[in-house]
Amino acid sequence: MAPYKTSEIIFIVEESPEGGYEARSLNHSIFTEADTFEELKEMVHDAVACHFTDEDRPSVIRLHMVKEELIAV
Repeated sequence: MAPYKTSEIIFIVEESPEGGYEARSLNHSIFTEADTFEELKEMVHDAVACHFTDEDRPSVIRLHMVKEELIAV
């Protein structure tokens, strides 16, 4: 039986407290960070390519940006 292939992988992206961005996969042990959002996209792509074999690699990478803001009441 062939292994299950995931069609997409989802990352939660947040601004890092130290500056830049952090991305963490929801269903896999993949984490990466970068100074700019454009660099982060490249780092996520490279991390996914390293984590999966060619046959198992998802066809879509989804980045879900989370921004936390506090509002005084």
